[in-house]
Amino acid sequence: MAVEGARDDERGPHDRSASLVPYEGGLVPHEGGTAPAAPVTLPGSDQYGSGSDRRGKGVWRARGRRAQTFLRTVAERIIETAPRVPVRDLETLRTQFPGLGTEELADKLVAGATRGSATVGAGVGAAAMLPVPPAMPAELAAEIVGVAGVELKLIAELHEVYGRRAPGNARERATAYLEAWASERGIELTRPVTLSTAMGGELRNRLRQQIMKRTLRNLPNLTPFLIGAAVGAFANHRDTARLAERVRADLRGTAREQDKGRGGKGQDGQDGQDG
Repeated sequence: MAVEGARDDERGPHDRSASLVPYEGGLVPHEGGTAPAAPVTLPGSDQYGSGSDRRGKGVWRARGRRAQTFLRTVAERIIETAPRVPVRDLETLRTQFPGLGTEELADKLVAGATRGSATVGAGVGAAAMLPVPPAMPAELAAEIVGVAGVELKLIAELHEVYGRRAPGNARERATAYLEAWASERGIELTRPVTLSTAMGGELRNRLRQQIMKRTLRNLPNLTPFLIGAAVGAFANHRDTARLAERVRADLRGTAREQDKGRGGKGQDGQDGQDG
């Protein structure tokens, strides 16, 4: 059916003012005849849309730059913090927890670390009871850096317990444990590439990726009315426990392989290396 002649009988006499068909020759009804139709520009057309698109792209670029600055700043703070994290060696741990085997001692460390990270999450959630948007990045950064310190200490001490201390001086070991934290895995002593990343771009990229994951997971911690405190405590406890289990699985696997190579029987003081 042609659009030009389309109308329903119920509409009454033909009235071109209600039609969707454009007027011939661009003319509109006018007193005394017809007049040229005024140009009509719809929202989103070239006249207005180009400027809106540019503004929209500018907003997204600005947000992207702020996000990159946030990730870079938090990564640098974690890198600065790592060498200063106090790590107990195996002898100190054995003195503080006498009579415990390797797995029991590791369990103690994990329990303490999960409590610590939960406390950090609860504290940030409580501080965000009435969240103020400008303060949110600082609160997220404080939480991520605080939990990273707890987890770096845990990773380093688990390596001590399983007898897999990273080689090198304190800063080199801190770099290795940063790599382990960023990848959520135990360090591989037989692969120099894991230790030779030093402070290069590869490690920083991994840190930024890990920080982005933590940031997205920690956003609910900023929920007001103390709900964020409970959410933050639970989420951090869960994430730290999950990280610990992954690291311990790697360390157990490495220990078993080395024990087989030595003909040892395990890590709990029976013919093999203890811790």
